[in-house]
Amino acid sequence: MKINFRRLLPRQPHTTSGTLRNSFDRRSVVIGAVQGGVGTLLAARMCYLAVFENEKYKLEAESNRVNLSLIPPRRGWILDRHGTPLASNRADFRVDVIPERMTDGARTVARLGQLLSLSPVALQDLQDKIDKARGFAAVEVASGLDWERFAAVSVRLPDLPGVVTQRGFSRFYPTGPSVGHLIGYVGTASAEEYEKSRDPLLITPGYKVGKDALEKMFEQDLRGTPGARRVEVTASGRIVRDLDTRDDVQGKTLKLTIDAGLQDYASRRIGPESGAVVVIDCHSGDLLAMTSMPCFDPNRFSDGIGRLEWKMLSDDDHVPLRNKVLRGLFPPGSTVKPMVALSFLEAGLDPHESVVCNGGLRVGNRVFHCWNHHGHGQVDMMKGIYQSCDVYFYHFAQRIGMDPIAAMARRLGLGQEFPLPVAGQSYGTVPDPAWKLRKYHKEWAVYDTVNATIGQGYMLFNPMQLAVMASRIASGMKLRPRMLHENRPPQLEPLGVPKEHLDLIHSAMNEMVNGRGTGARARLPVPGVQLAGKSGTAQVVGLNIGNGKSGPWKHRDHGHFICFAPFDNPRYACAVTIEHGGGSGAAMPVARDIMTYLWDRQKATDTLLELEKQWGGTPKERLDARYRAYTAQYGVNAPAVSSEEETAKVKEAEDTQNQPQPIVSDAQSPAPEPAANTAPSPTPADRPTPVAAAPSPQARGSAQ
Repeated sequence: MKINFRRLLPRQPHTTSGTLRNSFDRRSVVIGAVQGGVGTLLAARMCYLAVFENEKYKLEAESNRVNLSLIPPRRGWILDRHGTPLASNRADFRVDVIPERMTDGARTVARLGQLLSLSPVALQDLQDKIDKARGFAAVEVASGLDWERFAAVSVRLPDLPGVVTQRGFSRFYPTGPSVGHLIGYVGTASAEEYEKSRDPLLITPGYKVGKDALEKMFEQDLRGTPGARRVEVTASGRIVRDLDTRDDVQGKTLKLTIDAGLQDYASRRIGPESGAVVVIDCHSGDLLAMTSMPCFDPNRFSDGIGRLEWKMLSDDDHVPLRNKVLRGLFPPGSTVKPMVALSFLEAGLDPHESVVCNGGLRVGNRVFHCWNHHGHGQVDMMKGIYQSCDVYFYHFAQRIGMDPIAAMARRLGLGQEFPLPVAGQSYGTVPDPAWKLRKYHKEWAVYDTVNATIGQGYMLFNPMQLAVMASRIASGMKLRPRMLHENRPPQLEPLGVPKEHLDLIHSAMNEMVNGRGTGARARLPVPGVQLAGKSGTAQVVGLNIGNGKSGPWKHRDHGHFICFAPFDNPRYACAVTIEHGGGSGAAMPVARDIMTYLWDRQKATDTLLELEKQWGGTPKERLDARYRAYTAQYGVNAPAVSSEEETAKVKEAEDTQNQPQPIVSDAQSPAPEPAANTAPSPTPADRPTPVAAAPSPQARGSAQ
């Protein structure tokens, strides 16, 4: 049976020509509407881009043709009181790299090494800096280039992506290490500094920010305003022509009270020792010199030091990273005896009242020896100062007590912080019964007073405080040290010490240097100018370990000397500290030559030049020689140092205020120095005298 399946399917409607024509018209309308809508949208978008987004895309198109870059501003100069630059700018050809733009870092570094003739150590330092840097931050390859090397890199820039050549200005410190701790240094901004402000200037190749001391404290004033440069470039980045340049605006000039010549002389005169010098104008409180040695060269720090130079600095037990003027804390030794004598006078002690010195004094069950074990005989206040007799101060301190001594110490500036533009100061300790009870939960003992009167025990001060004490004793005014130069004179207030008391102290300090005292080595070779002073030796270890003059460097006594001149009309005051110098004999000649410089520069300079022949040259020359020695010894094998290790080392150098202060010391009286003059009584340089028998609560006096 045959089945017709077509009958089972639904019947299709009959289609006529009219039906086809109507269907086509509807489809045309729909498609036309869609096309019209799309066209309208495209037209609207094109209109929006052409009219409303015109500036945006015009700027982007222009940026493809024109390169706009910031010109790092020239930093403001830092000048001394006479207008001599302590920090300036000099024309510079330099090469930088931007890590994130380099396609083949190893190849680029190797090629730059060939073009710039970089040593293996310099290439290693460059790679270390690239590894530590954030990708967007420029890394300095070399600066101070001659034209030939600069041009050799410039013509190959299309083949060296990420390399930037610049002609501009770089920071320059004419006296190098002499101003490292005073002025500070500059360096590339860290990632943390950029994240805080997001200022594009901070990541501009060649721009550097202040990293320490005055450079950091006055960063905003010294920074200036950046310039800008527009150049036409090709698609590959090659410069076609300059279009426009806006000059930068240099930062503000900073003028200091420092005397550049004196600052440099004092730094050089310290020689290979570790020490500090402060010179103050007794009429105004102006700081004329403020130097701490040894020091780093800020010119080298500005370029970013490598692992070899860092090892050289961190290995140095003289701690060149520490500003000893403000951060170094030392027992002052006998330099405090004029201050103690003033407290005796204010408490009503007759300066003519005397005591017999037989070489020691029993206090309780202990004998405290004088530095002169043969004794000084009958001693009044004048002789107690110029012969530095310990027994005199042992005896009368027990009668007067510690509170008046501590009050006078604070009045003269000891243990105080001063309003200076510095990051921090270690202010030390002026001990008294309340302080000991608060810190150690122990009662004050009579031997604490005895120790303090000769500048040992718990007493710790920095060289700036000793200089302020000397200037206040000299002037009778409450001088405050000033570092920023001002045209108007400061308003000074009296110290509140009677003139007759100061006159007696002045006479005793003059006798100490120019008469029967122990400081003949400090006598000025300048006719008509007499220097008044007081020496001091601060013990570090007991005689059972060393004699304080020889042996391991850290076992030697600290040497101090405070002075002012002219003695009858004080104009300048000075404090010198030689760390582990073997006693005050190391500090007195330094003070003598520095004060000589203020009256006879040629004579002082001649003395210095002869000494530098023995020392191996100026501080910079000695630094360079040591670096060459390290290069020969270690080469590229110096260990890498992390940022955390660097930070810890710097913090260790600065954090002297919080170092643990020992309660018990076994330090004993050192042997006196050989006599330096011919006085009626024995005249070795004065020596402070802690307990000679059983240990007592006195600090060792080490700043380390």
